[in-house]
Amino acid sequence: MGTVKRGLLAGLKTTWTLSKVIFPITLLVVILQYTPVLPWIINLISPFMGLLGLRGEAAIPLVLGNALNLYAGIAGILSLELTVKEVFILATMLSFSHNIFIETGVALRVGVKLWVVLVVRFGLAIVSAMIINLVWQGGGEIAKYGAITATEKVPDGWGEIILLGLQKATFGVLQLALIVIPLMIVIQVLKDRNYLQKFSEKVAPFTKVIGIQPNASLTLVAGLTIGLAYGAGVMIQAVQEDGVSKKDATLAFIFLVACHAVVEDTLIFIPLGVPILPLFLIRLATAFVLTIIVAYIWRKTEQRKQEEVVTL
Repeated sequence: MGTVKRGLLAGLKTTWTLSKVIFPITLLVVILQYTPVLPWIINLISPFMGLLGLRGEAAIPLVLGNALNLYAGIAGILSLELTVKEVFILATMLSFSHNIFIETGVALRVGVKLWVVLVVRFGLAIVSAMIINLVWQGGGEIAKYGAITATEKVPDGWGEIILLGLQKATFGVLQLALIVIPLMIVIQVLKDRNYLQKFSEKVAPFTKVIGIQPNASLTLVAGLTIGLAYGAGVMIQAVQEDGVSKKDATLAFIFLVACHAVVEDTLIFIPLGVPILPLFLIRLATAFVLTIIVAYIWRKTEQRKQEEVVTL
C-alpha cells in the first residue's frame, strides 16, 4: 500500500507541475487561433515555403501543427489540395516539430535549455524538408486522403472562444492525469521491486551507443512510447530521483525530439496516404545519428576542458 501511495503522490505532483504549463498555453493558443495573430504568422512565413518544396498555403498546417498538435496539422492538410510529395514533406516536418509551445514548456521543466529545444526541433524540420525536396523527384500527383474529415464547429463570439479554450485546456490536463498518475504508480512498483535496475542493465548497450547513462533508460522508453508531453512526467522524476544528469537529460531529449511517441505519431499519418515506413526510418535514423554526434562533441569538449584545467 505504501508503494501505491508514493506512486499516487508522485503522479499528482507531476500532473500539477505539468498542468501549470499545459493549461495556460492550450487556452492561449486556442484563443489566438480565432484572432488575426495566427493568420498573420501564416502570411509571414508563406514566402519561404518554396525553399522547403511547398506552396505558400502549406504554411497553414505547419503553423497549426506547431501551435496546437499533430491533429490540428492534419486538419490543415485536409483543407488543402496538395501533392503526395508535399504531404510527405509536411508529415516529416510535423513529426519533428509539433505542439511546440507545450512540449518546449515541459522540456524546460526537465532542465533542457530553450535554444537546444528550438534549434533541434526547427532545425530537423527545415533540413529534412530541404533534403526530401532535393532528393525526391517524384510525388507530383495530387494526394488522395482516406475517409477522414476535419470538421469542428466554429465558436461564435469571445464567450464561446474562451469557453472552447477552457474546455480544451481542462481536457488536456485530465488526459495528462489519466496517463501520468497510473504510470507513476507502475513505476513506483517497479522501483520498489528492483525491476527498473534490471531493466536499465538490459538496455545499457543501447544507451551506451548514443552516449547516455543507463539510469536515463526509463526516460527514453517513456518518451518513445507516450511522447514528450506525457513522458515528461517520467523525465522530471528521473532527473529528481534517479540521478539523471542534465547532460543525459539533454541527450535523451535530443533523441526523443526526432523519435518520440513513435507508434502513435507515425500511424496518425496513415489516413493521409503517407508512406509510413520511410517516415519511421527517417525519424529513427535521425535520432541515432544526431544524438551520437552531439554526445561525441560534448564528450570531446569536456575532455578538452579537463586537459586545460590540468595544464593550469
